[in-house]
Amino acid sequence: MAIKLAVFLSGNGTTLQNIIDRCAAGELDASVVCVVSSREKAYGLERARAAGIPAIAVPRKGFNDAEAFGRAIWSAIQEYAPDLVALAGFMSLLPVPEAYAGRIMNVHPALIPAFSGKGMYGENVYQAVLDYGVKVTGVTVHFVNDEYDRGPVIAQTSVPILEDDTVEKLAARVQEEERKLYPKAIQLFAEGRLKIEGRHVRVLP
Repeated sequence: MAIKLAVFLSGNGTTLQNIIDRCAAGELDASVVCVVSSREKAYGLERARAAGIPAIAVPRKGFNDAEAFGRAIWSAIQEYAPDLVALAGFMSLLPVPEAYAGRIMNVHPALIPAFSGKGMYGENVYQAVLDYGVKVTGVTVHFVNDEYDRGPVIAQTSVPILEDDTVEKLAARVQEEERKLYPKAIQLFAEGRLKIEGRHVRVLP
């Protein structure tokens, strides 16, 4: 039986589109029941509407603090009763209510705990990786808690740094791996195969 998925975003919605496409192809036992954006004009909302998915804008700038913003978002999705929330380029810290503990995922374009935390998103991450001179970076899918990029790690995959890499070249290869790894993690959740034990996520047979 397919799980109900809510997707939160702030921008273009390429990760959302990847999830929608994989659901349509039967690669994910999930259906996207709503999409929420922290920005009114995010193109990801148009992608949702084009797919016939309820698209909701809850602008972060309309709230004085993260708690009020979080309450508004969780209230907005209550009627859709999602089993899992997938963050897909969502640029705001989100307070996690107890009811959603272990039911929110995010994908990060580096190997957490490296190059993660506040301010580490998008091109900032790739530039930091190249500036530091590491030989390997990658992708991390993790559960979300109340701190940036600090929830238990579900899955990781590595991406080598090449001698002629630029931010654009590295981003393209990392994002290619993201498009594979994130749906795999969501599918494991849909199959009931993820078990959180402290900081560890066990993948059950």
